[in-house]
Amino acid sequence: MTSLGALLIVVVFLALAFDYINGFHDTANAIATSVSTRALTPKRAVILAAGLNLVGALYSTGVAQTIARDIITPKFATQEVVIAALLSAIVWNLVTWYFGIPSSSSHALIGGMIGAAVAKAGFTVLQWYGLGRIIAALIFSPIIGIFLGFIIMKSMFFIFGRFSPSRVNHGFKKMQVFSAGLLAFNHGSNDAQKSMGIITMALIAGGLQAQTDIAPHLWVKLACALAMAAGTAAGGWKIIHTMGGKIFKLEPINGFAADLSSSIVIWSATVFPGLHLPVSTTHVVSGSIMGVGSAKRVSAVRWGVAKQMLVAWLVTIPTTSLLAAFFYTVLMKVFLR
Repeated sequence: MTSLGALLIVVVFLALAFDYINGFHDTANAIATSVSTRALTPKRAVILAAGLNLVGALYSTGVAQTIARDIITPKFATQEVVIAALLSAIVWNLVTWYFGIPSSSSHALIGGMIGAAVAKAGFTVLQWYGLGRIIAALIFSPIIGIFLGFIIMKSMFFIFGRFSPSRVNHGFKKMQVFSAGLLAFNHGSNDAQKSMGIITMALIAGGLQAQTDIAPHLWVKLACALAMAAGTAAGGWKIIHTMGGKIFKLEPINGFAADLSSSIVIWSATVFPGLHLPVSTTHVVSGSIMGVGSAKRVSAVRWGVAKQMLVAWLVTIPTTSLLAAFFYTVLMKVFLR
């Protein structure tokens, strides 16, 4: 086997490992609200999320093509660059998972790609227009989630305010099964495509796929979908605790509103014509929970926890960029010996 073929196998393995870790790291996004309000048992919630993550991952490929085309110039996406980026994102995801910090897998991967590519060829290798669109989506999607969560929750207060809380919560416990499933589907449709895009870049770099063809092969879609579903089935209970209760004490109607607003934002970014943008499910869901909590009263949101999360979000791209540059430098020293 040639060294190029061996490196490609390493890329595929790491990309699927990233998807698996992304699955259990981000399981909380889809099921934290339904578990914390006891609309679903943890076991049923994880099974629901894993199944619909799988279906969602096979739904479209627009985000995968954005990842493959719009971060760095494709010809510079060598196997070493992709490996360094994936190692950086995996390390960061494991660290934040261990400490229960709901950081963004999307930010980690994009930061890793930036750092590794710049270490290889300098800042001119970056696709500034495409990268600007991606970063804008990552920044504004949770803000939109806050406002949409606030509006949806206020609307529900208006519609259901005359009913008793026990009656409302009983009804929305059942509705949360639908909203959690919808969010799990949207999570799969956006997040799994990131690894699809990474593997596609590696195939192009290895000469196994034409540079003009950035659509993922069927086997790539299936492998990434299964890896994310398996990771989701493994769960991520530390982050579920943060998402489900530390930001705002959720009731079923709040959980439904947060899931619905998150799903609308993620679905729009994924399939809306001309967008096909990667967004952070973690950030969008966190923003939606903050918006829903603020609709009740601003003081109901634990802004101290939100501030800690914001700091984690802000440092993710710079940290993973530096990590990826380090890994790339080490890899090149190893291979140039």
